[in-house]
Amino acid sequence: MRITAPQWTLPAAMLCAAASGLPEVTNSDLLNDEVIASDWLNYHGGYSGQRHSLLDQIDRGNASSMRLEWVFQEKISEKFETTPLVHDGVMYITVPPGDVYALDAATGARLWRYSRRLPPKLIACCGLVNRGLAIAGDRLFMATLDAYTIALDRKTGRLLWETELIDYSLGYSGTHAPLVVKDMVMVGTAGGEYGIRGFIDAFDIETGERRWRFYTVPGPGEFGHDTWAGDSWKTGGASVWITPSYDPKLDMVYWGIGNPGPDWNGDVRLGDNLYSDSVVALEADTGKRKWHFQFTPHDVHDWDATQVMVLLDSEYRGEVRRLLVTANRNGFLYLLDRATGEFLKATQFVKQTWAVGISEEGRPIRRPGMEPSAEGVEVFPAVAGGTNWMSPAYNPDTGLLYVSCREGSAMYYKGETEYRPGTRYWGSMFINEPTMHNWFGAVRAFDPVSGERIWEHRLFQPAWAGLLSTAGKLVFAGTSDGFFKALDAESGNELWRINLGARVQASPMTYLGGGRQMVAVASGGALFVFGLPQGRAN
Repeated sequence: MRITAPQWTLPAAMLCAAASGLPEVTNSDLLNDEVIASDWLNYHGGYSGQRHSLLDQIDRGNASSMRLEWVFQEKISEKFETTPLVHDGVMYITVPPGDVYALDAATGARLWRYSRRLPPKLIACCGLVNRGLAIAGDRLFMATLDAYTIALDRKTGRLLWETELIDYSLGYSGTHAPLVVKDMVMVGTAGGEYGIRGFIDAFDIETGERRWRFYTVPGPGEFGHDTWAGDSWKTGGASVWITPSYDPKLDMVYWGIGNPGPDWNGDVRLGDNLYSDSVVALEADTGKRKWHFQFTPHDVHDWDATQVMVLLDSEYRGEVRRLLVTANRNGFLYLLDRATGEFLKATQFVKQTWAVGISEEGRPIRRPGMEPSAEGVEVFPAVAGGTNWMSPAYNPDTGLLYVSCREGSAMYYKGETEYRPGTRYWGSMFINEPTMHNWFGAVRAFDPVSGERIWEHRLFQPAWAGLLSTAGKLVFAGTSDGFFKALDAESGNELWRINLGARVQASPMTYLGGGRQMVAVASGGALFVFGLPQGRAN
């Protein structure tokens, strides 16, 4: 058995009495998460991926008065990337490598803890991380580092079911917060640096039975298989490590897909390598592909498309369209029609030197001499990209998209590689490190339709933290040098900041705790929760 029993901080009888009154999370709740401002029921705060809250107790006029309310702290040696969920006064968080905690959302008091016994030799390229949970009914759902999807009783932390995705020893893992749609929970597999063949699964939330599977690297007879030379599809990567967005009216789920393998040597995988570096729109009930768009065909710079797909409706060329906007790791901000996948526009949002531009069809026009080589070549953006997995935010009131941007270049090297199950499959002789040339970070606000930059808040280093937008006309941002900030959503001016003493590597969220607006963010080995002094809310 890999499972330990849940541990209760409160006496079990007291806990059960307190938890018995917790209402279930319904499909209606999930559909209306973005307008039920007191809770936070989805990794993004809602199906659209906007990470925007209607709470406005904390606003531009009083943000400078924010103070620390409570801190959750554990012995955490791995990156703490969780985004909490909150429902009816209870907060649920994941702690790496495999723990789940239930906390009193107003005070931080611990209600219960679930701890998963994991194998001694886990395989994960980028840390033993877990970014969060999904919630539905009386259940919580987690993807685990040993490649399982599990369901827990939300009131007690008791394990209800576990379903294996695949053998973890081949390099597979689960790191992102799942997504619940109707009566299914959806999970994609990470592990793209180990020569896996990526896929997405949907499970019945009651039984854990698999409903469907979509392979992100198409096999023989499947559309796109001919974009992989020879047998390279078998080790093609194309992993998933961020939560998708969902349009209930179109019934489409939008998944950002990771890079092909090996990362920096494309000679052994000639072709466009679908669906790597793509967004794929899947029919929720069946998992069938409705459309796809590939941002970087035949990627040799490790520029995954595992960025959040932000869904919004806006006028484009005189017509209101269902739009999808995403800032891609390759340095371009893309605008697509999310109903059809039609490419509408791409705008450079950080310095890039690998492409002359983007064609009318949406394909990059590559600049010669920018591919990795044995001698190394300097290319903008760096390996971590113009942005990465960290969440953007969109404020419907300002009409602005906020993006955590990374400026800088890297030396890209190419080398020979051999696939061995469970080992790194990179195709590089050296780690492709940043050159530190013109290296900095910024929070930038864009008009998502035109791509025009509206303002910039410069950061000393490229950030590894996501953003949060609120109706109080605020944008919350974390930095790599340990600061947590509140910015004016219309100007980018800094209104408040605090140094948390450790790098922020998570995306913040907000909720009501005891009737007061709280803002939470993970930093180092702790979760910090802030609010206004009593009586200071407008």
